[in-house]
Amino acid sequence: MVKKDNITIQDVADRAGVSIMTVSRVMSKKANVKEATRRKILDAIAELNYQPNAAARSLAGSGSYFLGLIYDNPNAAYLSQILMGALHKCTENGFHLIINAFERKEDGCYEIDKNLIGTSKVSGVIIPPPLCDAPEILSALTKANIPIVRIAPQTQPNRSPFVTMDDRQAAYDMTEYLIELGHRKIGFIKGHPDHGASDRRYNGMQAALKKHGIPLPEDYIQQGYFSYKSGISCAENLLNLAERPTAIFASNDDMAAATISMAQKHGLIVPDDLSVVGFDDVPLASSICRS
Repeated sequence: MVKKDNITIQDVADRAGVSIMTVSRVMSKKANVKEATRRKILDAIAELNYQPNAAARSLAGSGSYFLGLIYDNPNAAYLSQILMGALHKCTENGFHLIINAFERKEDGCYEIDKNLIGTSKVSGVIIPPPLCDAPEILSALTKANIPIVRIAPQTQPNRSPFVTMDDRQAAYDMTEYLIELGHRKIGFIKGHPDHGASDRRYNGMQAALKKHGIPLPEDYIQQGYFSYKSGISCAENLLNLAERPTAIFASNDDMAAATISMAQKHGLIVPDDLSVVGFDDVPLASSICRS
């Protein structure tokens, strides 16, 4: 038995013996549904006390059951989290998810997928970084009257609805934690420069160090790119310093995992000889903590 507060459109479809799409047509008051089928669906909705998601119901009124998700991000773990969340909510609300990968052209700009805008008739598009700040993409979607929701934008916060977190405060708190452990030599591996969250995390770390009067030497700062490979080279640079850090704060978990790997290569025990912290809480982090 499904709990009342956990009823989805799939439960309604199963109870009525129809597809999710048919339920969506009835909910959006489309005419191409037989009256007997419509009645079964309405009865199922009443019996289950189903309360459709307001945002999905609004989108359903446009007559399209497709949402787009576009990406250009080197971090597979980060993308998989977003993808699984989007797939789950789309399935729950009777929508299909269209996924498109974008790559920069030689001039540094992105080429818009005309199929996404013109052919698929998506009801809206989800845009994670760094695409969420690409002016050519935002302009093209706006011109096509396609609603967008951005994830962690760096610029133009009033341009569209967006979802974000306080990266600066989280990085500040993490650095405070390292300081409470007694660390005064803290290295930092920055995130991809095209991602707004990278600067916010770096600024939070700097603010915490400044509060306690702890210096941040230039060679303690390494430029990473949110990838495991970049984490390897950055960690190697930090651990080869004559006066190496006693703690390393990596801007995401992939680079933190790479740092732990390099620490082991140097014969260091984590956290006894070196404290390592990351960001994002991807499954990889939990696996490393248990190992």
